[in-house]
Amino acid sequence: MTRVGFYVIQQAGEARRLQVAARLADKAFQRGHRIYIHARDQDQARALDTLLWAFRPGSFLPHGLAGDPGSDLVAIGWGEEPAGHDDLLINLQLQVPAFFARFHRVAEVVTQDEASLAALRESWRFYKARGYQLEKHDLSGV
Repeated sequence: MTRVGFYVIQQAGEARRLQVAARLADKAFQRGHRIYIHARDQDQARALDTLLWAFRPGSFLPHGLAGDPGSDLVAIGWGEEPAGHDDLLINLQLQVPAFFARFHRVAEVVTQDEASLAALRESWRFYKARGYQLEKHDLSGV
């Protein structure tokens, strides 16, 4: 069954969400996971793509927009069900994607914005009502 982690940071803002998503992707990749990052829209996907190229100067995180060459290990997509990924889903949308259950793990990034908090509380209730194992990770200092 899919394990769901909520990664809570004590700051607000889109830039913080992308930073945490990049950090989670980098850490998971270093542990051998294949990652699909589900962006809100194309603009957010492209912003994350740019961020990942320069996230850690001393390392390289091979990635690409879903369907592009180089997206087999880390893919960034939006609006469609991912093809070929079922390991880790980092969800940046404010609703639970219909395809989440095919993944072994789901990471939800929570920032201190009103809309984000309300939507992700609803996501917590959604997962919990369906019996998914939930984990909360407080990321202080991120």
